[in-house]
Amino acid sequence: MVATKTSLTANQLPDNLAGIRHAFEAAVPHGRTGGKRGKRDRGAWHNIPDIVTSEWQKLVLRFEKICAKHPAIKKSNHVNHLGTMGTGNHFLELCLDEHNAVWIMLHSGSRGVGNRIGTYFIELAKKEMQRHQIHLPDMDLAYLKEGSDYFDDYVEAVEWAQDFAAKNREIMMFNAIKALRSQISTPFTTAEMAVNCHHNYISREHHFGKDCYVTRKGAVRAQKGEMGIIPGSMGARSFIVRGLGNPDSFNSCSHGAGRIMSRTKAKKVFNVKDQIAATAGVECRKDEAVIDEIPHAYKDIERVMAAQQDLVEVVHTLKQIVCVKG
Repeated sequence: MVATKTSLTANQLPDNLAGIRHAFEAAVPHGRTGGKRGKRDRGAWHNIPDIVTSEWQKLVLRFEKICAKHPAIKKSNHVNHLGTMGTGNHFLELCLDEHNAVWIMLHSGSRGVGNRIGTYFIELAKKEMQRHQIHLPDMDLAYLKEGSDYFDDYVEAVEWAQDFAAKNREIMMFNAIKALRSQISTPFTTAEMAVNCHHNYISREHHFGKDCYVTRKGAVRAQKGEMGIIPGSMGARSFIVRGLGNPDSFNSCSHGAGRIMSRTKAKKVFNVKDQIAATAGVECRKDEAVIDEIPHAYKDIERVMAAQQDLVEVVHTLKQIVCVKG
């Protein structure tokens, strides 16, 4: 997640926000083209922009080092996914806070290459269980033993993927700001506040007197004073928060509302009419392709926030007015 506060206020935006949405959609590749392999994917770059080429150079040497040991990882979308959004619950939004200040907020991660790293090492872990004749009740519990070469290689690869994800968001934010400027006649700045935080990641930390690895799945680090983002669904509020550093949660908080309904079930239960009603007041797509992201498929973000008052304090409350979904 990354969120940037601008110097704009609501009254400086156009009455019709469709132009901003279309500018966002043109600036940031999103979604995915299905069908046969080799078909041009709308969610990837085909002509790599200069900014992507330049930023990729800051990542490529470490990537090549990882691929030298694990060549299968190179067979993935990497540079052509840098600065792109993806699918599912990933998004790019224009929001207003409690003082009507305008924010840009987006959600995306390590894209194709991150997925490739994850699936590759999961399969490697399963093979290691078989090689060492470790019998598990479920192979999805396969693991890599700390201190082994594969464990260290995985940590190296996943830390690189987290850096890729952060760079991915930086490029998207740069392009989103440029897109907003193309639609707004009023000059504005973006230096007031920026929050960039991972979720679904690992981190080396010290807890309860021990050095350890913390895996945060559906969680954000919330050390005392650390800023974070807890988004709602595409029709609900989101929150800029400050961590309270609660040791019992390993200095963590939730990363969002979380689903209460699968994508398949949401598409069966709800229709376009429901989606239109649930996203009233938001300039966004309101068609069958995004019904799986309908707000009703998510937990009530207000209740989620009430349940973690001992983990974070709310600094800003954001409500989206433009939403681009993958």
